Amino acid sequence: MKESQLTRRIEGRVVAITGAARGIGLATAKALYRRGAKVVIGDIDGDVVARAAAEIGPDVESVRVDITDEQSFVAFLAKAEECFGPLDILINNAGIMPIGPFLEESTSLSKRVLDINVAGPMIGMRAALPGMVSRGRGHIVNVSSMAGTAPIPGGLSYGASKAAVISMTETARVEFAKSGVSFTCVLPSFTNTELVAGTAGTKFVRNLEPEEVAEGIVGAIAARKPDVYLPGILGPVARLQPVFGRKIRDFMNHMLDADKTFLTVDKSARSGYDARINSAPKAPKSTSARGVRS
Repeated sequence: MKESQLTRRIEGRVVAITGAARGIGLATAKALYRRGAKVVIGDIDGDVVARAAAEIGPDVESVRVDITDEQSFVAFLAKAEECFGPLDILINNAGIMPIGPFLEESTSLSKRVLDINVAGPMIGMRAALPGMVSRGRGHIVNVSSMAGTAPIPGGLSYGASKAAVISMTETARVEFAKSGVSFTCVLPSFTNTELVAGTAGTKFVRNLEPEEVAEGIVGAIAARKPDVYLPGILGPVARLQPVFGRKIRDFMNHMLDADKTFLTVDKSARSGYDARINSAPKAPKSTSARGVRS
């Protein structure tokens, strides 16, 4: 799609993005803002997301949001509508990715993965959909991962959570097919964010940059695609996996080193990220529905 068409389809639309203080979320906010979208970004790290908003542009709003808390998520979306009007697009991007041997992962961390990666997008959809359905228009984008399409040793809880995101997005698409609301599932491969710190990646498939994923999201919104694989070549591969069968799939994953990428990890390179996802930042002592103003 030509740039002029992208801009025309994005300009003026009200967008709320979670997990937007860093990585894919921040890159997506920048890409949409450049095309004239009215952007509100949210993240559990209130100070960081406020700085990110200032980096994007002077009229970008930021809100500290805990996506596992329904009241916090509702307040986040209310802020977007208070600032710019009815919400057009919700991008459920926030997520965490602990990696390593499953038996070394605590039960509390596994539950936290499901709370953030699965329950969070569900809470967001439940908060955004009533308004979208009543207006007969809207778009919900859920960021999943290629890890949700195939077994990735060392990423059991993360892969399970992303498989759930794929399922919830497709099910919502069918359930709300006559509502006027579109749904997109985004499935990137390894992307150079802090989530893959300490990993070596896979053979033959280079790591993406957050900006590449952001452009894929923008294009999917403009074209109302139900799913987008990044890089695009992985779409046919994912769809053919059931045809290949387990033996061929497992052999291909072995050839790509995908069967050990999350098990052979430089723990020191991940120490900062691991510490952060194991202990979420505490909420400010005094908060309001207005969140953090950029």
